[in-house]
Amino acid sequence: MKGTHGSSLFRFELHQRSARATFSLRELAMTGDATQIADSGSLRPVVCVVGPLPPPSGGMANQCEQLVRLFGEEGSRVELVRTNAPYWPAWVGRLPVLRAAVRLLPYLLQLWRGAGRAQVIHVFANSGWSWHLLTVPAILIARLRSIPVIINYRGGNADSFFSRAPWHVRYLLSRVALRVTPSGFLQGVFSSYGLTAEVIPNIIDLSRFSPGPPRAFAYSPHVVVTRNLEPIYGIPTAIRAFAQIVPSYPQARLTVAGSGPELSRLQALVAEIGLQSSVCFSGRIENSEIPALYASADCLLNPSTVDNMPISILEAFASGVPVVSTSAGGIPDMVEQGVSGLLVPIGDHDAMARELLRVLQDVSLAADLRQAGLLQAERYAWPRVRTQWLDAYRRVAGARRTS
Repeated sequence: MKGTHGSSLFRFELHQRSARATFSLRELAMTGDATQIADSGSLRPVVCVVGPLPPPSGGMANQCEQLVRLFGEEGSRVELVRTNAPYWPAWVGRLPVLRAAVRLLPYLLQLWRGAGRAQVIHVFANSGWSWHLLTVPAILIARLRSIPVIINYRGGNADSFFSRAPWHVRYLLSRVALRVTPSGFLQGVFSSYGLTAEVIPNIIDLSRFSPGPPRAFAYSPHVVVTRNLEPIYGIPTAIRAFAQIVPSYPQARLTVAGSGPELSRLQALVAEIGLQSSVCFSGRIENSEIPALYASADCLLNPSTVDNMPISILEAFASGVPVVSTSAGGIPDMVEQGVSGLLVPIGDHDAMARELLRVLQDVSLAADLRQAGLLQAERYAWPRVRTQWLDAYRRVAGARRTS
């Protein structure tokens, strides 16, 4: 879409492999006022997205990267204010207090400038310290500049966060133009605290993932876990479940793709069980290489204890990989038990092992799960999610014009 004469047009160009953002500015307006950038009745309002980018990889960072990249590729006016910009100089990142101040000041300046060029501010938000340090300033600056805010709230810990948070957390949430969650599970949490929210699901870019033919794994199935090595993701459950299938499949392999503070403890568990030759901790895998990992997999295990809408499950669906997962948080909203995946209680490695064996031993079941997962992935494809976000942006920008 071309801007009117004298308008400012921001094109977001995001290199998929490096995930580093650069902006090109054309026809710079003297005022910087968003009303001069695009007509307020535009089909594509100017949007300032506030959120993280990989690295490190994670659900929110990957979703932010995809949203901005995919909108930018089709010519939408999108600007990114990154919440996890690299430290400069790099050594500052090793000093806890100083690094927060060094990152915060440029962030506030970018927020102020971005708000002045936007018609809508879309904030990726989460629980804990990031809410207070990153989300609150975005809301306050947007209010100072009279720009409507969409809070795109994520994370399975919302209930515990809201129950303990000071009063201003829910007050600020109640004052934004629109609250969006990626799942009905989080929508229900919001409702329990008297807050309305709309559901716009996570994005799966189907151009990156495609199902291959079913693998004939014989006695060497490849099982994968693609979660960070943190306590809430319950990786020990997956390791113990995998250990129970090794007697039936002595050449089975487990790849744990992720990084985090639990690595040494998990390695010790693998050594204790005697699976050093069967379990690979690959570390964090670049986004560009993730499709190849799924292409080699026969089943995905998701052992999380707290969750919302895991991107790893969507990626497995789109890759034609059967899923065995715990029923944590919002997972039952996206995985239909016995249809698109197999669900087990949180922390129950025996149940996870039984369901994994079913997938590996029942060719018909695996094929049915594979087909249902592919159909489910279509619900989260970019063309559908794009329409929902555009509608939200238009409504919020239109409401501002009316008010």
